[in-house]
Amino acid sequence: MSDYNWCHGPECHTRETSSRVRGSGRDKVLRTRKVNTKHYWRTGQGSWTYFCDDTCMRGYLEKHIQAIIAIAPRRKALETPIKVVKEKQQCEGSSYNHETREYTSYPYTTTKTTISRVDNG
Repeated sequence: MSDYNWCHGPECHTRETSSRVRGSGRDKVLRTRKVNTKHYWRTGQGSWTYFCDDTCMRGYLEKHIQAIIAIAPRRKALETPIKVVKEKQQCEGSSYNHETREYTSYPYTTTKTTISRVDNG
């Protein structure tokens, strides 16, 4: 298997960057970029083994989104069981008085909300 893929971005070969210029003399072309699949951050079969950058990946998704969604359409919402805990907390704030050039402290109450997953297994 090759260590390279050609970028799948539909407009990759039209983007005017020096990394896409190929040829000599007056016979130059803009060419789709190669994607090195062996980069340290391109491990496995993730999207970065098929696209040279974010712009090409977004172009591909915009062009093919309906076909991609048709592979595994979502027919109902997914849910994750959670536990919500709300706690009242006493805090102390301060305000600055520009006339007296002093800070004034005042107490206030806030609510801290903690969301945690519930393990049903």
